[in-house]
Amino acid sequence: MEYPPNNTLYVNNLNEKVKKEELKRSLYAVFSQFGPILDIVALKNLKMRGQAFVVFRDIAGATSALRSMQGFPFYDKPMRIAYCKSKSDAIAKLDGSYVEKKKKKVEEPAKAVVEEGAPPPTTSTSKKQAKQNASGDQQVKGPKPGAPTGREPPNKILFLTNLPEETNDQMLIMLFQQFPGFREVRLVPGRSDIAFIEFENEGQSTEARASLQGFKITPTHAMKIAFAKK
Repeated sequence: MEYPPNNTLYVNNLNEKVKKEELKRSLYAVFSQFGPILDIVALKNLKMRGQAFVVFRDIAGATSALRSMQGFPFYDKPMRIAYCKSKSDAIAKLDGSYVEKKKKKVEEPAKAVVEEGAPPPTTSTSKKQAKQNASGDQQVKGPKPGAPTGREPPNKILFLTNLPEETNDQMLIMLFQQFPGFREVRLVPGRSDIAFIEFENEGQSTEARASLQGFKITPTHAMKIAFAKK
């Protein structure tokens, strides 16, 4: 059954092996190019596995996303997208029609029993020590081979910067594989903020660069794209 245009899209046939937070970040990465997103709901319980709701601020953005991303290969499975049958809470709060639902009282679950031989709970002291160790292990960021030093001439390899910490190769593949000639993503060990994208020729890389320059993988990270140094 088809529903009338709605700010909220219902997305299913999603890969159930992808963790919830990674799934939400990746959905934001591929859908935010069509307009501002107010919310993404993805639950991992048995009933909702492989499904998600993407809430756009405007119906026009939702409609454009539905038409463009229908069947898009997302973690090796084609997405199936439809308008949601009802208004989301995020939209209802915007237009003033939101009515808070009464929540049923749920008894607090019993505290988990620590099994014999299991490691002791992490204390605040050990957490502090772990953070200190982690900061001590961080490598000093420096220029990497292939990083542009200035205004590089067009070539088939793009250099991405200002990527969020949670960026992974699958997120970048989903963004760039929609452009003709895409070949591969190359991440840099120890650096989550940069990556290289290779196309078959410079004309194809130039098109992808123009389309995704400034694209926000997260609300706070606008991706910067330059041609890599030859």
